[in-house]
This record gives sequence, structure tokens and C-alpha cells, in this order.
Amino acid sequence: MATQKTLTSCRHFGDCGGCLLQDMDAAAYAAHKHQAVQGALAKAGVTAEVLPPIIVAPKTRRRAVFKIKSLPEGLHIGFHAAKSHTVIDMHQCEVLTSGLFALVGSLRARLEPVFEVGEGAELHVTQTDTGFDCAFRWKRRLTPNLTAELSRVLGGIGIARLVLNGEIVFETAAPTVMLGGVPVALPPDPFLQATADGEAALQARVLEIVGNAKAVADLFAGCGTFTLPLARKAKVHAVEQDAPALAALAAAARAPGLKPVTAETRDLFRLPLTALELSRFEAVVLDPPRAGAEKQAAVLAASRVPVIAYVSCDANSFARDAAILVKGGYTAGAVQPVDQFLWSSHIELVAGFTRAR
Repeated sequence: MATQKTLTSCRHFGDCGGCLLQDMDAAAYAAHKHQAVQGALAKAGVTAEVLPPIIVAPKTRRRAVFKIKSLPEGLHIGFHAAKSHTVIDMHQCEVLTSGLFALVGSLRARLEPVFEVGEGAELHVTQTDTGFDCAFRWKRRLTPNLTAELSRVLGGIGIARLVLNGEIVFETAAPTVMLGGVPVALPPDPFLQATADGEAALQARVLEIVGNAKAVADLFAGCGTFTLPLARKAKVHAVEQDAPALAALAAAARAPGLKPVTAETRDLFRLPLTALELSRFEAVVLDPPRAGAEKQAAVLAASRVPVIAYVSCDANSFARDAAILVKGGYTAGAVQPVDQFLWSSHIELVAGFTRAR
């Protein structure tokens, strides 16, 4: 396929493993993402219309996992090189928000004296409405001295909360985002959709698929990405394995103007909702991790739930689960790819499945 360099090409392209497709022109890139979904469906034997992908703008990704390595020439912060554990010291990024990219420069300067040569770590960062939520995965143990040092060197650069290996180092404000117009105080190192625009596109499509359903189950609900906007017009039962995320959702769901929301902590991989439990819902929303929801899809395929909205971050596991639903009597609606992972091989998508009443 003929390609040409895009105007948003990065100085690290070809070295950094974060972007593999940045040398494609816009039309070829969109076609590549479209074909990734179409090919996965065809392989699974599922017939469905695949819509043109919604592609988010550059410099909108609000969360990242940074690799940190201290070398004799200085501290490197960025992403791994392609097929390597070498850390590319990031001095340009066309994917991250400007705020998240600026944070990298501040971290490099301030953390360099803290790290010993040869030492490495990983830093998970989410940009929220009240500041950056940062979580270290580091071999060091949190001690009073390290707490004091990190609080001193990382204060004043917009970090709302810093966590090290699950222990809070400091918190100046509760990291908060708006989901469906409701403020949600996030637990440490939360899962959020990669971009606000991508999240909004997925929410809009889920609401459209669910339609006028008055009782909805939101499975793999997280912190409420879909539960809270759905609760504007429907009673929602939110099911999630991550107890802190579910607690954040439940607290947010007490906001005025929402229909009742119930919350259930449950491992849906081991214990999917049964057909009897599903029978009280007019619609089900699923947003599972990359592995998909094979067991829950099998139970849904044997249920009488009229409408299913399936959100996925992996075309192959989605196609597998879609085939299970179709074999069980559901009709697959149009599949909407949403590209939140610019210039990578990954693609998000959302689709509806209906069963005749």
C-alpha cells in the first residue's frame, strides 16, 4: 500500500514503539482501521456493516504508562522502543495531550536526582479535571524519607495524587472526571477511556442502541462511563469486579437527577449473570477488557434480553463474542469503530445486537 508521511509525524517515529502507522496518509490509515474490524468479523463468520471509523484528533490521549530508566547520561522517560525494552526518551509526542506531554518534562528534571543509575520504574498517569493521577510501579518500598522526598520534588507540577505500589504518597485533591455530566472521584490508577472525545462517541452510540429501555444492566461497568449517562433515563444495575471503581461509581450515582443505580461487585469471567438474572433487563451494556466476555456472551445468547450494546477494545475478541450472540438468535447491527489509539494497531468499537421479542 502506498503511503506518505503525515503532517503530524513525530521525531521519534521509527524508534518509539507507541506509533507504528504514522507514515500512512489519512485515507490509507482509515482504511487500515476499517479493514482490521471487517477482517476480524469475516474470520469469525459474522456479517455486519462496518461504518467508517471515528478517528480522534492528535494530542488528545489523556492517560499513559510511562517507562522510566536512569542511565549515566540522564533520566529517560517515555515509551519502549519497538520490540525492545529500551526506553525512548520522549521529547515530542503527537498522541498525548499537551498537559500530559509537559508533565513528562517536569518529571524528567525533578526525578533525575531521585533515581540511581540503572534503576527503572513505570508510571501510570491519568489527566483528570483536578490534576494528574499518578501511580508508580517501582521496586522501592515507601518509607517516610522517600515520602518526604517525592512530596518535595513532585509538588507544584499539577499532580493531584501520587501512589507508589498501592500506597498513597500524597493527595492534594481528589482526582475527578465528569461522566455523563456527573463528577466522579476516581480511585487510584483508574481505568478510563483513552480520550474524552472517544469516550463521548462511545457513550452516544450506547445511548442510541439502548434507546428507551427503562431497566439496563451495565456489565464491566468500571467507574460509570456508561452507567451514569444511562441513569439519566433508566434504572441501571452496574456490575464490576474492581471494588474501588464500583465504590466510586456508587458514590457518584447519588447525584441528583439520576434514576436509581444499584451496584454489584462480581467477577463476570468466573460468574456471569444468569439467564434468570438477565430476565429483568430490557437492555444490557458490556464493556469488557481486551479478552472479551465469552462466558457472559454465551449466557446472553440463551437469554431473552431484547437489546445488547457491546463496547470492545479488541476486534478479535469482539468478533468471537458476536458470533456467539448471532448463533443464539441475535442480529448484529452496524459496527462503529472508534480509533482512540492513534497510529497503533489497536481499535475500539461499539455495536448493537437485537432479538425479536
